[in-house]
Amino acid sequence: MSTHDNPVEVLRDDFRHHLDVFYTCLKLAPPYDSVEKAIAQLTNALKALPAEKLAAITGDPSQRWPFYRQAMVESGLNRKHSGIVAGLIRSKQTSHLPEEHEYFLSTFIS
Repeated sequence: MSTHDNPVEVLRDDFRHHLDVFYTCLKLAPPYDSVEKAIAQLTNALKALPAEKLAAITGDPSQRWPFYRQAMVESGLNRKHSGIVAGLIRSKQTSHLPEEHEYFLSTFIS
């Protein structure tokens, strides 16, 4: 089975990509250890899902984002740079981010 056939790997790679875009757009260095914890958290959560649910998430990007958000919170990634990101949100300097990244942003203000 190649990486492209493994839904957990596909979703993990997608999550990593979105985290890269998120931190690049905010002009922040990603907290690498915390990013890896978030990716591990997501991987464990996805592996615990039934195959049909995993297939649904893989096939529908809108279903991925709650899992991505949960991994960010449960890993503590949202606590890194929290003051800086919250300040960017308050000063409306995050409007250039892709719309779906609101799931990430909301973890810094909730």
